[in-house]
Amino acid sequence: MEVRKGLLYSKDHEWVQEVSESVVRVGISAYAQDQLGDIVYIELPEIDAEVAKGESFTVVESVKAASDVFSPVSGKIVAVNEKLEDSPELINESPYDEGWIIEVKSDELELSDLMTAEEYARYIEEV
Repeated sequence: MEVRKGLLYSKDHEWVQEVSESVVRVGISAYAQDQLGDIVYIELPEIDAEVAKGESFTVVESVKAASDVFSPVSGKIVAVNEKLEDSPELINESPYDEGWIIEVKSDELELSDLMTAEEYARYIEEV
């Protein structure tokens, strides 16, 4: 199971990639999509919606279950991956590239409590 280096990870299995000093891209990890199974639907949030760290910003539905996706940072959604509307399976096929979900702009990115790839790999071994 791929844990991509250079990304940060939450205990809820979201990944974060810094796009700029104030913008991050967010998706779910390969581990999370594997646990969910085949993803059949995602409810994309609205651009300009506010998200709060630790709160759900969308729901991903798979053949197994529906699961909340939690924001690892607080801020405003500045982009959503519209490809997921017609092709939610991109999250399964390419969770770190084509399957990203949102981009969030924040005045203060709160990244200090997120895990490095190495820390996350150890974390999912324990789960």
